[in-house]
Amino acid sequence: MAFWKRIQMKINKKWYPKSVLVGSPVSTEQLCKRIGAESTVSPADVRAVLTSLAPIMADYMSQGRSVKLDGIGSFYFTAVAVKGGSERREDVTTNQIAGVRVRFNPETRFTKNGSGTGKHATRGLSDTLIEWEEWKVEEKKTKKKGVGEVEIHGS
Repeated sequence: MAFWKRIQMKINKKWYPKSVLVGSPVSTEQLCKRIGAESTVSPADVRAVLTSLAPIMADYMSQGRSVKLDGIGSFYFTAVAVKGGSERREDVTTNQIAGVRVRFNPETRFTKNGSGTGKHATRGLSDTLIEWEEWKVEEKKTKKKGVGEVEIHGS
């Protein structure tokens, strides 16, 4: 079950549903135990593979390649350029690369549309139907000192 709550956007004052994360993130150990329980490999073997995954992916991506994980999607590096750019093509150098980001594109799945006459593309990590439930946690409102803005506590 996934959770959502109502939020008002400051920019246009309109209300929207927003997903809510609950609890702590799922740990590598939890993933290893579950994958081990649902497969023929041990949690220790799963951990060994997951530990090797990041540096090997980084090595391939540093060679200018993307890494596609079936059922998940593709990962690749992009360069972050310094602000301002250059007026002339000849002035562009690697010194203008300020950092690197990892980008992710979820796998695209194609299914028949409702009428069965065409295809519908879905980009996501799973075919699981998500059931949404409204988050019913009481939120506490407190005023920030000197600013007069309302700060919402709780998720």
